[in-house]
Amino acid sequence: MSSGAAPFAHRIVTWQRRHGRHDLPWQNTRDAYRIWLSEIMLQQTQVSTVLPYYERFVAAYPDVAALAAASIDRVLQLWSGLGYYRRAHHLHAAACEVVERHGGSFPTDAATLQSLPGIGRSTAAAIAAFSSGERAAILDGNVKRVLARHRGIDGYPGSPEVQTRLWSAADALLPPSRDIASYTQGLMDLGATLCLRRNPQCEACPVSEDCVARREGRIHSLPAPRPVRVRPERAVRLLIIEHSGTILLERRPPTGVWSGLWSLPEVKLDEDVRVAMKTKFALDVQAGEAMPVLRHEFTHFALTMHPQLVRVARVADVCAQQETIWLAPDDAIAAALPSPIRKLLRALRTDDQRGTPTAHKRRSADKRASAS
Repeated sequence: MSSGAAPFAHRIVTWQRRHGRHDLPWQNTRDAYRIWLSEIMLQQTQVSTVLPYYERFVAAYPDVAALAAASIDRVLQLWSGLGYYRRAHHLHAAACEVVERHGGSFPTDAATLQSLPGIGRSTAAAIAAFSSGERAAILDGNVKRVLARHRGIDGYPGSPEVQTRLWSAADALLPPSRDIASYTQGLMDLGATLCLRRNPQCEACPVSEDCVARREGRIHSLPAPRPVRVRPERAVRLLIIEHSGTILLERRPPTGVWSGLWSLPEVKLDEDVRVAMKTKFALDVQAGEAMPVLRHEFTHFALTMHPQLVRVARVADVCAQQETIWLAPDDAIAAALPSPIRKLLRALRTDDQRGTPTAHKRRSADKRASAS
C-alpha cells in the first residue's frame, strides 16, 4: 500500500456507500431467509438473470416454512431455466432442515449456516454479514478476481494452493464488524461492475492506487485462467412420444444432469427405439420423423440432442410408473423442465397451432397408428 492510501477495507466501504448497488430486492433487509435465497441463486449466475426468479420465489414462498412445505416438483418448476439444478434441491433440503432443526428460525451465524445443505464457507459468511453483521470473509468468483489482481496472486483460483492464499488475503483485509456489511457488498459490487474479467474500469476503482496487477501491467493475466482441457462431447436421442394429444415425460435421476426435473425419454443414438420403449415402458412404438439437432453447453461437457417424433401403436400401463407421466402439451411446457426441452416443446406447440408441415406429418402419423 502506498504511503498516502487509506486501508483497503476503508476504501471499499467508502466507495460502496457512494457508488455501490443499493436497490436490489434482497438488500436493505436483515431477513436471513431472503438473503440466503438470493445468495444461492447468485452462485455462478448474474444479477440480471436472478432478479425475476427471486421475485417469483419470494411471491410463492415468502418464508422458509412455506418453502419447506412445498413439493420439490414445484420448487424445480420455479427454478427451471436458472441452471445448476442441484442448487434447487439443496435449497429445498435446507429449508426443511431449518424448519425441523431450528424451529423455522433461519440461522444468522456462519458456523450454523455452513452446516446446511448447499451453503459453503463464502456463502455462509455473506449471509451472516448481511443478516447479523458477523465479521467473516467471503471469496466468491468476483472477489477472487479482485484479490488476485490487487495482491498480485498468481495461479488459477480454483486450485487448492491458490485458494489458500486468497483466503489468507481475504481474512487479513477484513474491516471492523461495524463495516462488514458494506465491505462485503462493496467487494461483490467492485467485482461485478468495475474489476471485470474483460475491460476492467481501473480508473474508477477505489483500490487501483496500490493494485499490483495494474502497477505491473498484469491486469489481463490475473487471475490465471482455468487450465485448458478438451470438453467431452455426449450425444443422445430425445423421444417425443405422443398419444391421444398427450406427451410422455420421464423424471430425471436425483443426481447428475437436470437432476429431478421432468424431461423427454432418452435412448442412445445406436439403440433401437422400438426395443428400448418396449423394454422400458411396455410401449409399442414406431420411430418417426427426426427433428433439428439441439446442442447445449454444460460446465463440464457439451450435449448434442437428436429429437425424434415417435408414434404409439398401443399403450399399456407404462404410466403407472411414478417416474413417468402423460401431459397435454401446454401442461408439459409448464412442468419442471430443463430450458432446452421446454424450448423444443414450445416450438412443436407453435408448429401445431400454425399448422406447419411438421405438424401435418405428425397428425397423419397419429391417424395411421390409430387405424392400425
